[in-house]
Amino acid sequence: MSSLSSINRKAIIEKLKSETYDLVVIGGGITGAGIALDAADRGMNVALLEKNDFASGTSSKSTKLIHGGLRYLKQFEIGLVREVGRERAIVHRLAPHLVLAEKMLLPLLQGGTFGPLGTSVGLFVYDLLAGVKGEDKRKMLNKKQTLDKEPLLKGQSDILNGSGYYAEYRTDDARLTIENIKTAVKNGAVCINYAQVEGLVYNDGQVAGTRCKDLDSGELFEIKATYVVSAAGPWVDTLRKKDGSLKGKRLFLSKGVHIVVPHDRFPVRQSLYFDVPDGRMMFAIPRHRVTYIGTTDTPYDGDPDNIPINQEDVDYLLNAVNHMFPGAELATSDVESSWAGLRPLIYEEGKSASEMSRKDEIFESASGLISIAGGKLTGYRKMAERITNLISQKFGREQGRTFQPGRTEKILLSGGPFKDANEVRAYRQNINSRLTPLGLNSYYADYLVSNYGKQTGEILDKLEAFKDEPETALARAEAWYSVYQELALRPMDFFNRRTGRLYFNLPSVKAVMEPVLRDFQSYFQWSDSKLDAERATVLEEIKWVSTFDYSSQEGKAVSS
Repeated sequence: MSSLSSINRKAIIEKLKSETYDLVVIGGGITGAGIALDAADRGMNVALLEKNDFASGTSSKSTKLIHGGLRYLKQFEIGLVREVGRERAIVHRLAPHLVLAEKMLLPLLQGGTFGPLGTSVGLFVYDLLAGVKGEDKRKMLNKKQTLDKEPLLKGQSDILNGSGYYAEYRTDDARLTIENIKTAVKNGAVCINYAQVEGLVYNDGQVAGTRCKDLDSGELFEIKATYVVSAAGPWVDTLRKKDGSLKGKRLFLSKGVHIVVPHDRFPVRQSLYFDVPDGRMMFAIPRHRVTYIGTTDTPYDGDPDNIPINQEDVDYLLNAVNHMFPGAELATSDVESSWAGLRPLIYEEGKSASEMSRKDEIFESASGLISIAGGKLTGYRKMAERITNLISQKFGREQGRTFQPGRTEKILLSGGPFKDANEVRAYRQNINSRLTPLGLNSYYADYLVSNYGKQTGEILDKLEAFKDEPETALARAEAWYSVYQELALRPMDFFNRRTGRLYFNLPSVKAVMEPVLRDFQSYFQWSDSKLDAERATVLEEIKWVSTFDYSSQEGKAVSS
């Protein structure tokens, strides 16, 4: 039985019901996925439960950067900068096809957030803390060099002092989560999506498992476990409340909105980190056929499952771009897609959302429930390591069992192995040579390899079974792969988390929607009414991310 095929969902749930697990992880975002991988590799019997799809919360709605957090250096969070700076190099090594080197340009304006001297010193310390070497070390550019790098800055030439030029890494946060899930499963973990934790099971006042609901079949079931960890992101406090342990420190949710525009409307040559009039900083990042812009950072106390994007959010982002790049003249009509996510920060009295620390924190309740919150995408592996170290110590003290030390810094994620970025480039050229005779240009080679790595070959082998025009055949082959190898259960799992099409290639969703929906119907034996319901869901998601209705403050609800 393949534990990565959604066709085997019933058998996977039977396995969850029939065994007692060393560890149950609640939450299928990047932190939960990292914990499942680390614990499974050490020899623990691990189950992971996600109430929606994997990465459907915060872990598909970040700025999609594995970066060191330059602004945290300004806040004197030296330890955080050191850790995440070094982590980005590790994660790049584990999946060089998915975590891509991305040069970042930091324009320096008169009266701006960063001055030339402070930036030079700051980037030097940044490189030192992160262990940056060779060509990736920071460079300070003068005005001419800066305009050569990014001609769109010519509108600021009167007050442009130059720029800092340094290394970061771009990724797809949802794909990074999926590959961690897949690697965890290959190491023995049992992972399932659309399995909602309704409550906890107790034995003499101690957590001994979870009560769950299969959101596909409606079945209720229990899973027995020695330890339970909640890595539920914005929902951590919801579970702590159910446990009766919501005391002391609590989460502070901050909303971050990103918008996506066609690259030909905002043709930046590389990633930019630039000043916003209110004193914050913002990213503009080119990605294949689009440029995405973000992010906002505002308090949020609404429904974490239903995050609105308001006119105010979009105007803030557009105004920031148009202020720095007067020639851009971006308008709401240019916005092709968008997303809104929540940062689950640890509340700090008297600080604004942007000032609060991004450090993670672990909570242990009297019942034995362990929760982790806070942190950054870049630091997911170390967060997972801290939790798994804690569980290992508990097993030693309380159960008399020992496990091997963690070694996730050496576990290559599925999609490889690649020795380095040069080998990724060579593989991409090979894939391009397979696609060119089919009429698919180099965009598709870039897209496929950055999504799937060497798993691309299996998708292209399957493509030959579909007799559609090339783009449709490719989408159908990807959809097949997502169902049989990546636990996709619903079409939006495919269009959003498995491929990123909803955000970064929305026109392709509309073009291939019907054939993909029909394939899902065939794979899961859906009735026509079920097919109609899933079609309606896809159309509603497209509307939510691309059509802005600002007739009220409710904005648009993004529930994907």
